[in-house]
Amino acid sequence: MNISSISIANFRSLRNVQLATSSFNILVGQNNHGKTNVLEALAWFYTGRTEAGSLRHVDAGEEEVIVELEFSDVQAGLAHISNEENRTKLIRIIGNSDTMRIRRTSADSKNRFLWNAESGGWVRQPTGADSAFNNCIPRFEFVEATKSLKEVLAYKNTTPIGQMLSGIVTEVLERDKAYREFREKFEVLFGSPESGVRKMLNELSERVQKHLEKQFPDCREVTFQVEEPEFDELLKTYTTHLDDGVPTTAEEKGDGMQRALMLAVINTHADFRRESALGRSFIFFLDEAELHLHPTAQRQLKAALLSLTSSGDQVFLTTHSSVFIADENPSQTVFSVRKSDRDTSVSTVERPDRQEVVYQLLGGNPADLLLPANFFVVEGPSEETFLRILIKRFYADKPNIKVIGADGDDERQRQYLGAIALAYDPLRHTPIYSKKVTILCDQPNGDEKRRRFDAFKATNPHLERNGQLHVLPVNGLEDYYPAELREHFQDIRKKVLLARKVAERLTKEQFEGEMSVCFMALQHCWASAYSH
Repeated sequence: MNISSISIANFRSLRNVQLATSSFNILVGQNNHGKTNVLEALAWFYTGRTEAGSLRHVDAGEEEVIVELEFSDVQAGLAHISNEENRTKLIRIIGNSDTMRIRRTSADSKNRFLWNAESGGWVRQPTGADSAFNNCIPRFEFVEATKSLKEVLAYKNTTPIGQMLSGIVTEVLERDKAYREFREKFEVLFGSPESGVRKMLNELSERVQKHLEKQFPDCREVTFQVEEPEFDELLKTYTTHLDDGVPTTAEEKGDGMQRALMLAVINTHADFRRESALGRSFIFFLDEAELHLHPTAQRQLKAALLSLTSSGDQVFLTTHSSVFIADENPSQTVFSVRKSDRDTSVSTVERPDRQEVVYQLLGGNPADLLLPANFFVVEGPSEETFLRILIKRFYADKPNIKVIGADGDDERQRQYLGAIALAYDPLRHTPIYSKKVTILCDQPNGDEKRRRFDAFKATNPHLERNGQLHVLPVNGLEDYYPAELREHFQDIRKKVLLARKVAERLTKEQFEGEMSVCFMALQHCWASAYSH
């Protein structure tokens, strides 16, 4: 059972918002535009709790605050409800429908209401108690940006760790031989008359009784009894330690490690509850999940969260990170959250708009994204090495371009232009660079290579039309080096090493005069580049 759609009215900045959701939902937008409000509206739907005075939209007046969710795969979810009475009550209203609409409103925020399609009206939560009704729908976990490690790792009946360890107590502990032996030894230690500890306690109690008797003569006995501790009490003293090369407690680690640990515990909690709750699914709300995490760790986190969705859970997260948006996944939906004149709008980001969202989200300028001003695609590592050294030596003041070696020196070079086509393809589909990227390739040699060259040009006619395609007058860069340098380095057989040696010795005048095609290709790349 998952949320298939969300409707929010008059909740803070969300005057009128509808979302059609998937299993992995990403909300992106600038600060103070209402991303967290969406998650908190969902949290209010579940708990009915929010800060006083912070519920209603500023312009709503007395209009009702409504958060309505539609759940899908309801019949499969009903089969996992452990309480038979609750399940029967829901079936009477839902019947054979595989969807279920539920809402909470400010008019009666203590209750939730289920849509009865047969009667065409809303029915107060049919199970009679809010906690029981929560057991009928997917459980939710809300990880706020300000949530601390202690809120997850402290041993309480409301924390993931507390619930997992309590489950261990009930499921495993009583059957454990070592624990039974521990209880027997405890009884001997504190209860047996022969125990040294018991004798010491009896001696202390007798001394106390004598002093007490002076004030209350009727008091004949004081006994110190040590009761066997409940296992829950023992667990309250536990700590979490991590060894990442330096073994310390979790609280002594950095913010990134602590947040990653929180999310790992929550993932484990979901697995644990699924196993113990007969398949019941979870819905995770994560506010700024990427906080304190390196981009590599962000990708790992996204992979971990996606693995939850493959097990039937659902994820909603807010983010300022392009990492969560850039990597596509068929189960994810990206929403753009924008606020205008105190009203937040939420819209689905279609694939063609995704780059623009990332562009605006991260700054609105290629320089802010640390992207190159343009791309220069060349045959292989020899050309890449040669040009990169020359640019550093002579043209450091030019726009920052990225030279891409298309691996043309490997086996794919046997199929002429195959490597360049492969390197160029993602840029061809990128509106930001498609009309700017510059390509430099060798003169085709032989009928088969000319045929492939003509096919490549026919597939991409705009390259010649826009002056983006440049062709050497020779069959390889090595033949284009000035004759003096070719002779000087004639004993070097490795192409990349030769390219480095030539680039380090070549003068600027030689390059621009004797290797003019390379220079003109670079000039075009710079001229069409974004200006930073």
